[in-house]
Amino acid sequence: MAYDKDTMAAKLFLEGIFPLLKVVMEENSKVQKMFAGVRATVQFVARDSRGDLGAHLVFDDGNLEVVQGVCPDPDLAFQFASIKRMVTMLAGKPALFRLKGFYRVGLLVRFLLLLTNLTLLMPNARPKDPAKKRLKVKLTLSMMAAGLSRYNKLGDPEMNKWTASQPERIYQFSVSGEEDLAAYLRVKAGKTQAGPGIYTKRKPFVHMKFRSVDEAIPILNNEINMVKAVEQGSLLLEGSPEYSRDIGNFLMRIQDLVT
Repeated sequence: MAYDKDTMAAKLFLEGIFPLLKVVMEENSKVQKMFAGVRATVQFVARDSRGDLGAHLVFDDGNLEVVQGVCPDPDLAFQFASIKRMVTMLAGKPALFRLKGFYRVGLLVRFLLLLTNLTLLMPNARPKDPAKKRLKVKLTLSMMAAGLSRYNKLGDPEMNKWTASQPERIYQFSVSGEEDLAAYLRVKAGKTQAGPGIYTKRKPFVHMKFRSVDEAIPILNNEINMVKAVEQGSLLLEGSPEYSRDIGNFLMRIQDLVT
């Protein structure tokens, strides 16, 4: 089933980007401490005539689970009158919403501090702190793999056609010498699966390998195009040039939807 543009964007946020908050909590010790002892549910929901669209985040003493669908009684809820408004807000732009549970000030502050970590995904984010640089790269590589997989599962016709004719193939994204800064997309006969780390069961069909964290950031921010990055040696593209180009085109479409 193919969705309209706003619903596609909303689902990419809820299903592809919100789970990255788990990566933030795993990587950031300050955030872990901030949510120690916190047991609460935070929800994003948009009203729609076809049925409300949302997801809720369940915090349990430093652990986080992202659950798709609407929870009947969340502790804190961001409620939007339309899917378009929710997409606008999640893209970092002003949008009206109703806040349920605003009296839970401590939870609200903690959650907003957690959510701001996702601004590292923005093309204009250029962190100076080494830990934040690593987190930006890790989040972005994870988003690339997860976003591509969700985009296919959400029914984009061109990506569905592109994946349908492929045998089992691995599209790997990584930083040289940094095994934890990696993510992959597995494609097989129209189906896709994203995962963290280096896929070890099969050689990558395409491998986008960045030379270092510092060199990865301007490429991921689209400040340096891939052709120039390859010429400079900042990016190594192993495998099919044609399919590398296809991956890049799909990633640009996803970025256009969520920014």
